[in-house]
Amino acid sequence: MKFLHSHLKKPLTFAPKFYSMRIEQNKVVMMHYKLADKDGNVIDSSEGREPLAYIHGIGALVPGLENELENKVKGDKFSTVVSPDDAYGRRDEALVRVVPKSGFQGDEEMTVGMQVQIDTGENGLAIATLTAIDGDDITLDLNHPLSDLDLHFDIEVMDIREATEEEMSHGHVHGAGGHHH
Repeated sequence: MKFLHSHLKKPLTFAPKFYSMRIEQNKVVMMHYKLADKDGNVIDSSEGREPLAYIHGIGALVPGLENELENKVKGDKFSTVVSPDDAYGRRDEALVRVVPKSGFQGDEEMTVGMQVQIDTGENGLAIATLTAIDGDDITLDLNHPLSDLDLHFDIEVMDIREATEEEMSHGHVHGAGGHHH
């Protein structure tokens, strides 16, 4: 397009630019995802649900996935593998502890595989997986269940928008795909 402004001797030329918001710090991102292990076993997925909504750059996702999402635009589809070092870390045997069964409150039957919330003292509350029961001894594993795994993601970016001041102050997305107060 050419426009001639009355006091200019040369016509101004404007090239239309299509602006696509990119994923960057403090943007709300809505995405569909599939998370699988190295053998293709699906661990989690948004299939059949609303897209996952998160605020980019505040630690809502594992760092490796956030890095891969940086600068993507609405409509982008991609697959990526995130190593344990950029996800839930490497397994640490020091986080496996044997504790007495008597230390647990309540009358719920304890079973291998169940997750319990425990007070670690120095580090506050944590989630542990009960991995063994041997008489009155309970083995708890405080490693994240996905530690030591390469995480295989298939991602589709559905939407990107600015985060509101309220979302930033609360640290989570409100409305569709987010938190409802």
